[in-house]
Amino acid sequence: MGTFSIEGGHKLKGNIQPQGAKNEALQVICACLLTSKEILIDNIPDIIDVKKLLDLLSSLGVKVKKISKNKYCLKAEKIDLNYFKSPSFKEKGSMLRGSIMIVGPMLARFGKGYIPRPGGDKIGRRRLDTHFEGLIKLGASFKYNKEQKFYGVESKSLKGTKILLDQASVTGTANVLMAATLAKGLTEIYNAACEPYIQQLCKMLVKMGANISGIGSNLLRIEGVSSLNGCNHTILPDMIEIGSLIGMAAMTKSSITIKNVSWDNLGQIPDVFRKLGIKIIKKGDDIFIPEHKKGYEIQNYIDGSVMTISDAPWPGFTPDLLSVVLVVATQAKGSVLIHQKMFESRLFFVDKLIDMGAKIILCDPHRANVIGHNFKSNLKATTMVSPDIRAGISLLIAALSANGISIIQNIEQIDRGYENIDIRLNRLGAKIKRI
Repeated sequence: MGTFSIEGGHKLKGNIQPQGAKNEALQVICACLLTSKEILIDNIPDIIDVKKLLDLLSSLGVKVKKISKNKYCLKAEKIDLNYFKSPSFKEKGSMLRGSIMIVGPMLARFGKGYIPRPGGDKIGRRRLDTHFEGLIKLGASFKYNKEQKFYGVESKSLKGTKILLDQASVTGTANVLMAATLAKGLTEIYNAACEPYIQQLCKMLVKMGANISGIGSNLLRIEGVSSLNGCNHTILPDMIEIGSLIGMAAMTKSSITIKNVSWDNLGQIPDVFRKLGIKIIKKGDDIFIPEHKKGYEIQNYIDGSVMTISDAPWPGFTPDLLSVVLVVATQAKGSVLIHQKMFESRLFFVDKLIDMGAKIILCDPHRANVIGHNFKSNLKATTMVSPDIRAGISLLIAALSANGISIIQNIEQIDRGYENIDIRLNRLGAKIKRI
């Protein structure tokens, strides 16, 4: 189990380029299974989850060629369907949640798709029902081996239909969308997720020859085609990392510039951090965070009531940044209620922040009231364990602002979503050692 040693209290300064978006990468990489032609994808983040997915696809028979550090050529010309029955597949497929997204494209192109129960982190249950119910409506039959915890769908021919998703799941939408591109006739997906990740997947599929309308809305219409071609695709910068860097700069009273952020795809992220009192200056497609020498003050609502920040499906505020917002609020002037609606276990990491001296009242698994210190007292260094990706980066932000040397264990959870974060932050002046 890897460990970070972080010496807090150092200001950061300089420019940083955000990595490619993790959530988009997992989707567009799986899309290569829809065609036998070459897919060229640029700006793929060099992170554990992506490496595991590429390894899984390689074992399935996909030719994975690394062009440069973040650029890959994928060609799913010959797929070994017998690999699904191997112990290796069950092991590799269960190691990351993103593996579920191979099912839709495999079903569409080969008539069958299987997956063991996906793994990942400990942020709470994420149902697979949305995925399989959508695929069943397209004409697939569903199989589940309870003892081996192994799922499967099979179909001789998928047919377009109207699908109302029971929740606006990003990965569920991606799975059903990819399957629908090769189904016969028209498929309508209502209550579809419309995050930039899904929009990017749609644009990539259109470049491959898919017929998709309604991109960016919650109603996608897909007219099935007989086959898809190859294409070139560039992944967006990771908006979660961008938000993490904004919070990190404010809490350490640092002055940094985040380069090439794709501002138009950030949604509510800049505005939510501004509600915490953080100055965000847009310079072209860059974000400049000035040094907050006098701290930052949480806004109140117009009627004077306490600010509430909650997550919601896009275009609402992403749940992936609520942990970061919570940490940043611990040093703000004022108080804020953090309401984590979409996952039941994401706030449990606040115990460690309380140990560090933060004023937080955990109301229930979904709500935490944060009373900011206004930098009148710094957080104290401690030893912590990262339970998931986003809590991990939040604890790292807390450690960077704390007095003394903090230890974060289980940093594999951070490495799952952030590319060489220690090296990149050290270039800005952080003191992080990988033990």
